[in-house]
Amino acid sequence: MKNRKKAADTSRRTQDPHLARERQRYDNPLPSREFILDTLREQGVPLGEVQLAKLLDITPAEFDVFSRRLSAMERDGQILRNRKGAIGLMDKLDLIAGRVDGHPDGFGFCIPDNGSADIWLSPREMHQVLHGDRVAVRLKGRDNRGRPEGAIVEVLERKNRSLVGRIYCENGVWFVAAENRRIAQDILIAPGQHGGARPGQVVTVEILTQPSTSAEATARVTEVLGNYGDSGMEIEIALRKHDLPHEFSPAAAEQARKLPAEVRKTDLRGREDIRQLPLVTIDGETAKDFDDAVWCEPQGKDFRLIVAIADVSHYVQPGDALDTEAIQRGNSVYFPRRVIPMLPESLSNGLCSLNPHVDRLCMVCDMQISAKGEIIGYRFYPGVMHSQARLTYTRVWDALNAGATDDDTARLMPELQNLHQVFRVLLKAREQRGAIDFETTETQILFTPEGRIDRVVPVVRNDAHRLIEECMLAANVCAADILEKHEHPGLYRIHDGPSPDRLDNLRAFMAEFGFGLGGGEKPSAKDYGKLLAQIRQRPDAGLLQTVMLRSLSQAVYSPDNIGHFGLAYEAYAHFTSPIRRYPDLLVHRAIKAVIKKKRYDAGDWNALGNQCSMTERRADEASRDVLNWLKCMFMSDRIGEVFAGTVSAVTGFGIFVTLDDVFIEGLVHISELGTDYFHFEADKHRLLGERTGKQFRLGDRLTVQVVRADVETTRIDFTLVAGGEDDSAGDVVPIRKASGARKTSGKTSAGKKGPRHG
Repeated sequence: MKNRKKAADTSRRTQDPHLARERQRYDNPLPSREFILDTLREQGVPLGEVQLAKLLDITPAEFDVFSRRLSAMERDGQILRNRKGAIGLMDKLDLIAGRVDGHPDGFGFCIPDNGSADIWLSPREMHQVLHGDRVAVRLKGRDNRGRPEGAIVEVLERKNRSLVGRIYCENGVWFVAAENRRIAQDILIAPGQHGGARPGQVVTVEILTQPSTSAEATARVTEVLGNYGDSGMEIEIALRKHDLPHEFSPAAAEQARKLPAEVRKTDLRGREDIRQLPLVTIDGETAKDFDDAVWCEPQGKDFRLIVAIADVSHYVQPGDALDTEAIQRGNSVYFPRRVIPMLPESLSNGLCSLNPHVDRLCMVCDMQISAKGEIIGYRFYPGVMHSQARLTYTRVWDALNAGATDDDTARLMPELQNLHQVFRVLLKAREQRGAIDFETTETQILFTPEGRIDRVVPVVRNDAHRLIEECMLAANVCAADILEKHEHPGLYRIHDGPSPDRLDNLRAFMAEFGFGLGGGEKPSAKDYGKLLAQIRQRPDAGLLQTVMLRSLSQAVYSPDNIGHFGLAYEAYAHFTSPIRRYPDLLVHRAIKAVIKKKRYDAGDWNALGNQCSMTERRADEASRDVLNWLKCMFMSDRIGEVFAGTVSAVTGFGIFVTLDDVFIEGLVHISELGTDYFHFEADKHRLLGERTGKQFRLGDRLTVQVVRADVETTRIDFTLVAGGEDDSAGDVVPIRKASGARKTSGKTSAGKKGPRHG
């Protein structure tokens, strides 16, 4: 045994440049992926698994684990086994690994891992895969539009194990049409496996066999959800379509059940008692989970601002059942009339929520704000608080403008006025900093007592919303700062500036209107802000602002801080919503470790950042699906009605128009634009007629008629209402009042909390 260990110490494996990293990760480290690839590259030919193991001195006891590492490398597109089982390098085999992106029309694309151009896959190639699968593709030329075209050589990983869709029976053959329209293939139901479903019902199926070049996928029904038009069905579909965890594991539910209903005396050890401070929560009318409470007092010309955040980390420990569940969920998901919480309601709405008139554990960011709105000092500490009131944005704003109309608000008026003062200085600092402040319209759905949409109305943001937003931004900046100063790992909320290509397109577009964007090759948020100020009063300000917004990237979570471009912060982290966002919980744990002069090891911070970014996108997509379904149902009663609207998007197949007052978007297909050949100019955000020169551009005002609202595809189609084919784009004819206007019932959606945390 000793001789064997000595031999291993002098083996080829000691030459692995990543050996130290592997030893940190594993008790019995294997050769790193990089070293395995280097070994294959040196050999110059594909190798059998046993042959490769021998070269790397893999012991018999290690062989199974080594084989699993090779399988993972194959799934990730680094290596490929040929028909003889020999392992080769993907790049040496002239293959490209990537993810399949299906299209409703049957074709698809391989999105390469290496960032190169998307590869077109014909319907024949797509027959053997489903949307989301990972494949190895060989380039075989270009399609008739000049795009790279590929052939699938190997399916590296199957992503779809189950799916949701509608079941049908034709000539005795049962099949499911997936709700995800990117899965264009029908899924055959195995004989006798339709689970008692009736044709047309919505079902969940488990895939038994994956598709191949010669056979369809087969499946069995595991759950009958009900009829397509059933109340709430849109949410049930979205949960399954987007793989949203919506039932807590037995272990997580049991852990939540065992937690106390109230704060115990033993929980107060090591905490600062701030129960005497009149902290309050300020949220929307329908909110039930309260993450944050605020309080402020003047100190000479400066201010002391306290932001107290629910201390979820006290109850949810790393690696426990609730933590495991929270990682998978990533965040709470807000649908109209329903919330899928990240944590069980006994925590999210109870023990952790900063409910009024009860003691609650909190993490406190205690700040000193100068008269210029600068954070001149801060301190974090665990505390115990007692919220004095659950206030709403409307009540606070009305009280600040016209005086309090209820006892709670009247009693707290001095504190509210202090908060409004600190908000004004923070807002001034925001303007000096140059943070981008796009004016966007959020909407809220009002429902009838029967559960149908009554109206879609804009959410009016007032200074009470912005007051809380500025307080949260300040606390988040301090959270990022403490992590940076102590060089403690954590997740930052990062937002990169515009890419060179997007920047060039933006400048070219703005130049047509006589505007320029300063800042050279690397403009700042302040440069964007100056341009916004120039265009704000123009009638086409909406168009110009939309183009500016689309030049920016999406904010994500990452352990590598590059700053937040849009907010003009050098470092920014999410600290203020641990009840509903997992990144905030991680930041709390890291800050507690800093306070105790310890280190919090969360494992692979990059993987955690990717997971949290993915779950955020997943939640947004699911919410969007549900809203689109509801809006489509709403418009299905308005076929034939005429509305005014604004072009909100331009594509190669038509223009999308958002209707005034209704705030619903639909498509005017390119074939409806007139008797001409229209060409899409992406950089100018327009469709241009070849013969007539007629153009349809982002921001144009149009009058349209509703001609179709297909709930199954959530597609709403419009046609133009105009006098003749030579009329100029944007003519608006007189509009008759929509006959479907109804009196509001006063019931609102369980709307998502606002963008108060950047």
